[in-house]
Amino acid sequence: MPTETAPVSSKLITGIKTGLIALTLSAIGLPALAAERLYIFTENYPPYNASETGKGFAHNEDDITGICADMVKAMLSRVDYDYVMKMRDWSYAYNWVQDRENHGLFCTARTDEREDQFQWVGPLASIKWTLFAAPDSDISLDSLEEAKDLRIAGYKGDVMSEYLVDQGFNVVMGVSGDVNTRRLTLGQADLWVTDGLVGPLMAEEEHGITGLQPVLVFRETPMYLAFSNNTDPAVIEDLQQALDEAREAGEIERIAASYE
Repeated sequence: MPTETAPVSSKLITGIKTGLIALTLSAIGLPALAAERLYIFTENYPPYNASETGKGFAHNEDDITGICADMVKAMLSRVDYDYVMKMRDWSYAYNWVQDRENHGLFCTARTDEREDQFQWVGPLASIKWTLFAAPDSDISLDSLEEAKDLRIAGYKGDVMSEYLVDQGFNVVMGVSGDVNTRRLTLGQADLWVTDGLVGPLMAEEEHGITGLQPVLVFRETPMYLAFSNNTDPAVIEDLQQALDEAREAGEIERIAASYE
């Protein structure tokens, strides 16, 4: 009997060892598999990023469109990464993405102040930093400095608003930018800082207001897909290559032209 049970015990031990090794290898592989999924956020900022439902949030890519959104989708279609795309308030998304592996945010203005906070994929499009006045306003400006004594509507986390705050301007901050047109018409602000395309479009779609006056364009910056610094640089390289290929194929140019 002992001579027959020994091989059985040996086989059993071998099987257990094999199973443990398999489990260990499987556990080692889990982070690699998890790293394949990207979590990408944006805000409702038409025509660059827009909600198909008309709401200020979205839970999947099918409900998100716009110039930058379509460019990002074109890029992602050229790589093998799984991804989730969501729309949230900008200040929430901006804070959530930082320091989280494989988390990205678009369209993010790339400035000197933000350079070291993210890894960058782009450029996608560019924004014109514009000061708008109400349709019946008689405000005129020859320089940004002339707006020092005026109340400017902005919102938290917005690069243009934050810049003006840092420069000592009187900025009336909100959680999002969709209420700022109303602030102009109610006299709660003298000017509204926003992108040259976004301002008139948002005013008409959200509040039925037309005739906003672009008083001053004082800067222009490129916008990117910004990823946390905790993301593997190899992911950034893959995405940049995919975007470059889409641009060389004329796809990026076609997307921009479709919104003109």
